[in-house]
Amino acid sequence: MKMEFVIPTWEVPSLPIAGTNARFPVRRIFCVGRNYVEHQKEMGGDGREQPFFFTKSTHDLVPIADGASVSIHYPPMSTNYHWETEMVAVIGKGGFRIPVEKANDHVWGYAIGLDMTRRDLQQAGKDKGRPWDFGKDFDQSAPIGVITPASKIGHPAKGKLWLTVNGAPKQTSDIDQMIWNIPEQIAFLSQYYTLEAGDLIMTGTPAGVGAAKAGDELVAGIEGLGEIKVKILPAL
Repeated sequence: MKMEFVIPTWEVPSLPIAGTNARFPVRRIFCVGRNYVEHQKEMGGDGREQPFFFTKSTHDLVPIADGASVSIHYPPMSTNYHWETEMVAVIGKGGFRIPVEKANDHVWGYAIGLDMTRRDLQQAGKDKGRPWDFGKDFDQSAPIGVITPASKIGHPAKGKLWLTVNGAPKQTSDIDQMIWNIPEQIAFLSQYYTLEAGDLIMTGTPAGVGAAKAGDELVAGIEGLGEIKVKILPAL
């Protein structure tokens, strides 16, 4: 018997893949917090603390085609809207309690992403001991570019990461400055979740986060993965 739904279904969220018209379906988005020492310091932390994660909905995803730019709206209910440039690890094979030395076997590819944040709402949640969802999980808060397969570039452990705003440099670092590298993140996270093919892991941002305003153009890049361009439109 054919299954029928009582409301129209939606398209499976997906990301483009470099050099092909194929798409990668996205299941969940995990994000690690405070994973670069200098960003820990600017956010009030210090040292190699145990990694912690939060999630974004796939509804937040804004796919960016190769060489394209996208426009997103300044979000509602915020006056302190921040950029965070991140390398995104794309899981192609699931697993539970994955050993660090086997973790790269589960990565299908890599992309550039922006973890856009309503910092004022995130801070309000922290101050009151409440969840961060309003600060991190909202419409258009996860612009992500094309996926470059690991079969083409291997598993980068070093590479320049940068962000400019209206041409001015704001974030400059290297992915080798992660406190917890990607295999370690996968191993830790898979103790708490069974990772599935289609999951994304946003692997943290370096120092230099700051407030965006309507009219700004953000250009984020990672060596070997290219760039993404995002224009901030006025709030709806």
